[in-house]
Amino acid sequence: MAQRVGFTRRTGRVALAAAAFAVTLASCTNASGHSVPAASVRTSPADTSGISESLINFYRQTVSWSDCGNGFQCGNINVPLDYSKPDGTTIRIAVVRKPATDSAHRIGSLLLNPGGPGGSGIDYARSSGVVSSAVAARFDLIGFDPRGVGQSTGVHCLNDSQMDTFLNVPPDPATDAERALEVSQSKFFAAQCEKNSASLLPFVGTVNAARDMDVLRGVLGDSKLYYLGKSYGTYLGAVYAQEFPQRVGRLVLDGAIDPSLTADQLNLAQATAFDAALRQFAQDCVTHSDCPLGTDVDAGLAKLKTWVAGLDQNPIPGDATRKLTEAMAMTGIAVAMYDQSWWPDLRTALTKAYAGDGSVLLSMADVYNNRVSGHYQSNETEANFAVNCVDHPGEATSAQQIAQELPAYEKAAPFFGDLVAWSTLPCAYWSASPDTTPQKITAKGAAPILVVGTTRDPATPYTWAQGLAAQLDSGHLLTMNGDGHTAYLRGSTCINNAVDAYLLNATVPASGTVCQQGQ
Repeated sequence: MAQRVGFTRRTGRVALAAAAFAVTLASCTNASGHSVPAASVRTSPADTSGISESLINFYRQTVSWSDCGNGFQCGNINVPLDYSKPDGTTIRIAVVRKPATDSAHRIGSLLLNPGGPGGSGIDYARSSGVVSSAVAARFDLIGFDPRGVGQSTGVHCLNDSQMDTFLNVPPDPATDAERALEVSQSKFFAAQCEKNSASLLPFVGTVNAARDMDVLRGVLGDSKLYYLGKSYGTYLGAVYAQEFPQRVGRLVLDGAIDPSLTADQLNLAQATAFDAALRQFAQDCVTHSDCPLGTDVDAGLAKLKTWVAGLDQNPIPGDATRKLTEAMAMTGIAVAMYDQSWWPDLRTALTKAYAGDGSVLLSMADVYNNRVSGHYQSNETEANFAVNCVDHPGEATSAQQIAQELPAYEKAAPFFGDLVAWSTLPCAYWSASPDTTPQKITAKGAAPILVVGTTRDPATPYTWAQGLAAQLDSGHLLTMNGDGHTAYLRGSTCINNAVDAYLLNATVPASGTVCQQGQ
């Protein structure tokens, strides 16, 4: 789930926190104060062939890297706010780098994006288990916060208290009063984003983020882009390939989005996939003696839906200052759909919640929302809306339109459908107009691109990976038969080996390759 913009483009960060109910966030502060000489950025000038004269200086800039702990170096680059006016305002893109451990056999820089939109590539790069040790040996790992996100020039809208209110609006407003609240909160969110970030909002779309990636590629001294993108990061990577096909080196697009689909098609398919994932959880749950759903899948899901709906009027105790609302319960449940390693935690959370203790389920929602001790640790919610609202025309046009579409959502996804449908409403009041249209991406002339899909992925349905791989001229589909969001380094040696072979040797898997989760 992408914070009330459906679940569609959600980051893979959730899975990294499964064991601890916490996200390890690493700031890019200078830990030692020691600068890394600019010469260490590259050994040769940036490749500026084919770059317009007005942009060359952006590609030729150097990074003043500083040690920021745990083997990482931090820095910034400048890019145009508006690429049509390169001599105008510039914005900052924050970057971290961890040099290849086998410098003698270094291939290049591997840019990382965890999804979102709004996910921090800096935090993701600094998390453990992002790539295999073999890949880390041969590539400098590069995390960056896309424009509008995190430590880069960012979108800012609500304070912590306002965000609490916004995220706790009933996800399935059924009464006139609840719908009025949904509209007022959506309008307030959009107005606050306009108030605090007006100049940035028209320029945070994915096309501009892809252009920033090419500047970063040039600054790092790579003639081709090497990239690992997950979830929304697959869309960013595909747009890059469309914009710069001649610059494509090796792109892994894991948990893919089909760029040819409309906003409504994306949201409806994703709501359906989340409901399917919930049923998978229930089918597993009833085989365990501690399953709070009982022994019958359909009866258990009906019980869960009724119980969650009851929280609208009667929330239960959560932590010392908050109650577990319907919105937070659904968010906590959704978290467990991203990775089956969360399923035991969800059984525990629901068992406690049914007994009147919502603390565990609320803590799971806090992981999703990146809320720690009453403070939202990132601007991911704001950035998510900012990008989606300009990337997807028709995301929402009015509350009346959503109400008309609800029957289709409720039929396809009885549990999550209403939430996904209503989550798009702030875009109806957005000040910045959409700057793209749904279209097939062919990336004609690009080198082979590896698209990875998981058959029961709730956030990015498998059909999207099939669609993207088919429309790319050089797309190659790699399939994991399994559950959860994304595939690389998620329990399949077969997937891991295939992705590593591609990144390290440019070897694409045989057509039709299907790997089994757990093998």
